[in-house]
Amino acid sequence: MSRIRTRLSLVLGAAAVTTLALAGCGSSGSLEEPDASAAPSGSSDTIVIGSQAYYSNEIIAEIYAQALENAGFTVDRQFNIGQRDAIIPSLEDGTIQLTPEYTGNLLQFFDPETTATTSDDVYAALQEALPDGLTVLDQSPATDQDSYNVTAAFAAEHNLTSIGDLAGISPLVLGGAPELEQRPYGPSGLKEKYGVDVTFEATADTTVDELVAGSIQIANVYSADPLIETQNLVTLEDPEGLFLASNVVPLVSADVSDEIADVINKVSAALTPEGLVALNVKSTQDQESSDTIATEWLTEQGLLG
Repeated sequence: MSRIRTRLSLVLGAAAVTTLALAGCGSSGSLEEPDASAAPSGSSDTIVIGSQAYYSNEIIAEIYAQALENAGFTVDRQFNIGQRDAIIPSLEDGTIQLTPEYTGNLLQFFDPETTATTSDDVYAALQEALPDGLTVLDQSPATDQDSYNVTAAFAAEHNLTSIGDLAGISPLVLGGAPELEQRPYGPSGLKEKYGVDVTFEATADTTVDELVAGSIQIANVYSADPLIETQNLVTLEDPEGLFLASNVVPLVSADVSDEIADVINKVSAALTPEGLVALNVKSTQDQESSDTIATEWLTEQGLLG
C-alpha cells in the first residue's frame, strides 16, 4: 500500500486480479488444528481483525479470519475502519489486534526519514520502528505498493519509461488520495528525487477515470490494481527508490503474536504478487464477495480442512 495507497476503491467492489498464479511460494500443508493445550477454541479470547477501507485489504483480512477460525480461534471482524491514520490508533488502543499492512508505507508512517528501500531492509527497519505493543509477523512475497502511472498514449507522446522522464514536461497534474499531497513520495518527493514539478489534485476513487479522461497526467495507483492492465496504463520505473518496497505483512498486537503466528505465517507464505492481483480481479471484475474469495483461495492453497 504503493503508502497512501491510492487505493482506488473501485466502485465495483471488493478485490482481486489477474490469475491466482500461486506458484513458488505457495504452502501446500493444511493449517492444523492446534493441540488441546493451546487450543484457542477452548478459551474465551477473541482475535479482533481490522481492515482498511480498501477492497484488497479487506480480502486479506478475511483470509486471516477464516484461517484462524479453521484453526479453532474465535474471530471478531471489524472491517473498513478507514485508512492507516485511523487503523493504527485502533491497534494501539486494543480495539483490534490484527490487520493486513504493507511494509514500505507502514515504515514511512512511523519513520518518514527512513533510507531503507529494498524488501529485506524495509522489513528489518520496520521491526525497529514499531512502537511498543505492536509487532509484525512474516512478510509475504506479495506486494501492493504505490506506483506512478500514465496512459499509454501519454507515455508514447513523451517517450516515457521512468519517473525521471517527466522532468521538464509542463503542465503536469498528479492525482491520488488526498493524503498523497503530504506523503514523502508525493509532490515534494517527485521534486527532490527526480526534479519533476507537479500540481496536485485529490482524485481518490476516480483517479484512473481522471487519468484516462486527461484531467490529470500522472496517477498514483497501487501496483496490484487490475486497472493498470485493463486500462492499458504504463507504470513508470522508479530507479531512485521514491517508493519503498511494500510487501503485505500482518501487523499484530504483541500479546497475541505468538498465538497466531503459525497460522498467519502460512497464509503469508502462500500469497504471491500474481495471486494478489488474481484476488483483486475476483472482486472487481467477477464481483465475488470477500468471504467467498477468501474461502476459494484458502481451499486452493490447501489451508482449509
